[in-house]
Amino acid sequence: MKKYIIILLMLLMPIEVLAYSDYIYLGGNTLGIQIDMDGVLVVGFYKINNKYNQSDLKVGDYIKEVNGVKVNSLKSLTEEIEKYTKEGKVNIKYLRDKKENNTTLNLINEDGIYKTGLFVKDGITGIGTLTYIDPGTNIYGALGHEIIESNSKQIVEIKDGSIFKNIITSIDKSTTGNAGSKNAKYYYNSTYGNITKNTNHGIFGEVSNYLKDMQLIEVGKKEDVKIGDATLYTVLDGENVEKFKIRIKNINETSSTKNITFEITDEKLIAKAGGVVQGMSGSPIVQNNKIIGVVTHVIVDNPLDGYGLFITTMLEEGEK
Repeated sequence: MKKYIIILLMLLMPIEVLAYSDYIYLGGNTLGIQIDMDGVLVVGFYKINNKYNQSDLKVGDYIKEVNGVKVNSLKSLTEEIEKYTKEGKVNIKYLRDKKENNTTLNLINEDGIYKTGLFVKDGITGIGTLTYIDPGTNIYGALGHEIIESNSKQIVEIKDGSIFKNIITSIDKSTTGNAGSKNAKYYYNSTYGNITKNTNHGIFGEVSNYLKDMQLIEVGKKEDVKIGDATLYTVLDGENVEKFKIRIKNINETSSTKNITFEITDEKLIAKAGGVVQGMSGSPIVQNNKIIGVVTHVIVDNPLDGYGLFITTMLEEGEK
């Protein structure tokens, strides 16, 4: 009788491995945000001798080189341009829509001073809210949306950056048709971590030291999010993280950025801020003792309402 050896093969099926922890540190803390751009950004133009300097440059272009020398700050840009005032022009390498281009920029003399006609910027400073810190990786997430330069309306390309201590000093209240804002005092030398990514799901980096008295909280999945009461964590005064009542009105699993629609129901928050204000982006949303989302946008026509992103989407972005 013949013997047959039957070999059983284990089929290795792909399994989704989530790199983030099941429990993370709950944020709500106010942050100062400083970003150094990867290049010098053109944000506008001014007249020289009553006319604009003609060039191929447009608002939103990143100047990367002057006559073959890399520049990544206003100081380095100015220093390189000043070397060529006698020639009256410089060769510029710039980035537009992630493609490199070259052009010539004339240097025009006005009252004995050579000028470019360009308004430029090399960094951005602002206020935001910390959403979480992952204790397993030290990766943090904040804002829940990208940082956009206000003049060019483009996402900021990061060279490097930092998050640091700030203290909320006052609130400009939101009103119908006008989003209010948090105002803060900055402590640039008291840094919490770096910034390595600026994405439409938030800014991310690694913390170098933890903030005080942070609590671990379970991560809620998309299916854990329910219509009904929830809690928003944010700072309205000083550094004190407070919790406020909100109500989740709608859940949209197909949107890439606006998964949760909520309304503020907390009378204290309404009285103090008038609703969602700028600087509140990144405030975590908790429901049934789980962090489920993050505040991303105010609905300007009704500042009591806002949008939120699923926390799992933000965590997955942070771990990429």
